[in-house]
Amino acid sequence: MSVLAVGLSYRTADLRTLEKVAIPATELDKVLHELQQSPHVNEVMVVSTCNRIEVYSVVEAFHGGLADISEVLARQAGCAAADLYDNLYVHYAGAAVEHIFSVAAGLDSMVVGETQILGQVRNFYAAAREAGTVGRTLHELIQTTLRVGKRVHTETGLDHLGASVVSEALGEAPDLTGKHAVIVGAGSMGALSASQLRKAGIGRITVVNRTLANAERLAANVTEQGVPAVAAGMDELAERLADADVVVACTGAQDVVVTPEHLRTRGGRPVVVCDLGLPRDVHPDVDTLPGVRLVDLETVRKRMDDRGSAGSAKQLARANGIVLDEVREYLAAQRSAAVTPTVTALRKRAAEVVDAEMLRLDHRLPGLDTAVRDEVNRTVRRVVDKLLHAPTVRVKQLAAETQGTDYANALRELFELDPASPAVVSSPTPERLPRTDGETQ
Repeated sequence: MSVLAVGLSYRTADLRTLEKVAIPATELDKVLHELQQSPHVNEVMVVSTCNRIEVYSVVEAFHGGLADISEVLARQAGCAAADLYDNLYVHYAGAAVEHIFSVAAGLDSMVVGETQILGQVRNFYAAAREAGTVGRTLHELIQTTLRVGKRVHTETGLDHLGASVVSEALGEAPDLTGKHAVIVGAGSMGALSASQLRKAGIGRITVVNRTLANAERLAANVTEQGVPAVAAGMDELAERLADADVVVACTGAQDVVVTPEHLRTRGGRPVVVCDLGLPRDVHPDVDTLPGVRLVDLETVRKRMDDRGSAGSAKQLARANGIVLDEVREYLAAQRSAAVTPTVTALRKRAAEVVDAEMLRLDHRLPGLDTAVRDEVNRTVRRVVDKLLHAPTVRVKQLAAETQGTDYANALRELFELDPASPAVVSSPTPERLPRTDGETQ
C-alpha cells in the first residue's frame, strides 16, 4: 500500500471550481467515510481550505484509488469526474510525501511561507482521526509532516516573510489605524483576521456570527488583546456594516451572507470588503455599489502572481532543501520499517526451531541434568542470535538505502516464512495508535 494525494488548488482551478468542490465542516465526516468505504482506499484524510481541497489516502492500487477519490470529489462538486480531471493534480508514494511536506511548510501556499496551513493540516488530521479514517501509515506521515513544517519555519525564518491570506487581503485596505472593522464569522479564520487587524492598528472590532455565543467568545478574546470588541447576531448585520471601514467575511457557509442590500444604507461611504470564504461569503454585485471595494481570493491570487514569491531566493532554497532531506529520511525509514516485521517473524521462527530442538533433546535424554540442559539452551540461542544479527541488521540498512528491491520478500522466500505472519506484526488497529502531541488518555 502507498500514499496517494489527489487535489486541486488555486494553482490548478479557478475560484468557482474550488467553491464547487469545497467541503464544509458539516459534511466532512460524511465525505471521509464515503472515501474510506471506496474499494481501494484504506486510510484517508481531507484538507479543505480557502485555496485548496486535497485528499491524502493510503490505497491498495494507484489507478483504483485515483478513480475512487475522483468520483467522490465529483459527487461533492455535483459534476462528472471527467469534468474535474483538468483541475486535479496527483502525487503518489514519495511524490505524495514531498507534496504534503511542502504544503505544511507553506511552500505551496498562495502566500509563500504562511503558517496558517500548518495548523489547518493538524486540525484536519484530528478530524479524520476522530472519524476513525486514520491508521498507522497516515498517523506517522502526518506527525512527521507537522514536525517538518515546524522545522522549516524555525530554521529558515520564512514565516517572517510570508504573510497569511488574511494579511494580504487586508493589504488592499487603506490605513486602518483607529478604524472600525466588522468580522463576519467567528471561526479560526475570524480569529486570524482579528489578530491581523489588531497588528494593523484597528480601533475597534465587531464580530457578527450566526451563533451569538461564538461571536461573544471571540470578541472577549479580542478585547483581552487590547482592542475593544463587541458581538452581534446575523440579524444585526446591515446595522453593523453601516459604519464599518473594513469588512472581513469568513463564515464557511454554503451561501452568500453579505449581499448588496446589507451595504446600500452606507450612502457611498468608502469600505473595503474582504471575502475570504470558500464558497464565497459576499455576493459579487457588492463591488458595483458606490464606495465599496471587494477583495476576494481571486484578487489576492492575482496580486501574489503579479508580485512574485514572498520569500527570498536563499530562504526558499534552504526551505526546499530541508523538505527534500526530510523526504529522503522518511522514505528510508519507511523502507527499513517495511522489513522489520519480516525480521521479527524470522527471529520468531528461529526461536521456535530452538524450542523444538530442545524438546527433542528432552525426549532423547530425559535424565539430562537441569543445569546442563539450561546451559545447552543458552548456548544454542546465543549461536542463533549471533548468526542472525549481522544479516538482519544489514537487511534493514539495505532496505533503507536501496529502492526497488523487496528485501522482505527475499527473506520470506529464503527462510520459508508464512507471508501472513509479518502482516500480523505490522497491522495494529487504529485504536492503538500512539497519541499525538497534546493528547491525553
